[in-house]
Amino acid sequence: MDVLNDDLPEIENIDTLIYCPGSINLKPIGSLSIDNFRNDFEINVIGGVKVIQKYLPILKKGNNPSIVLFSTVAVKLGMPFHASIATAKAGVEGLVKSLGAELASVVRINAIAPTITETSLSAGILRNERMKENMMERHPMKNYLQPEEVAQMADYLISEHAKSISGQIFEMDYGIVSFKI
Repeated sequence: MDVLNDDLPEIENIDTLIYCPGSINLKPIGSLSIDNFRNDFEINVIGGVKVIQKYLPILKKGNNPSIVLFSTVAVKLGMPFHASIATAKAGVEGLVKSLGAELASVVRINAIAPTITETSLSAGILRNERMKENMMERHPMKNYLQPEEVAQMADYLISEHAKSISGQIFEMDYGIVSFKI
């Protein structure tokens, strides 16, 4: 759905909200327009706020209510051609920290900040075996993410096992942010 323009569906009961918008806008700064920045911010931050505001009253009534948003390792790493998306995702991280404090006694909120994940969105970056091998070599742990790994982290964060965790950003980075090797 187009979260910015479509009406959000009515939901009577909800325990978990996972907001995972899809966009990859990788361009040099000189090729990015103000509208590119605005669009990435609106999809990632404004869209997330819209969804949270819509469902928060219902979510507060849920069982172990939690929210999971998505950032990127590019917020911490500083990667070329990531200015627009890293800026937007930094806003997502600020939202997680602020709402973590604001909703501490009622709803947990966390974010996952993945490295490149093999999905249809990254198909252009991982378009052949050579590019996949190069991407693995860039990561100290010699791999990149599969969607199932990210889904398992989201599943954990919404579970009872994570009931003490809120306001956190979880980097799933295969060492690209964490290690200098």
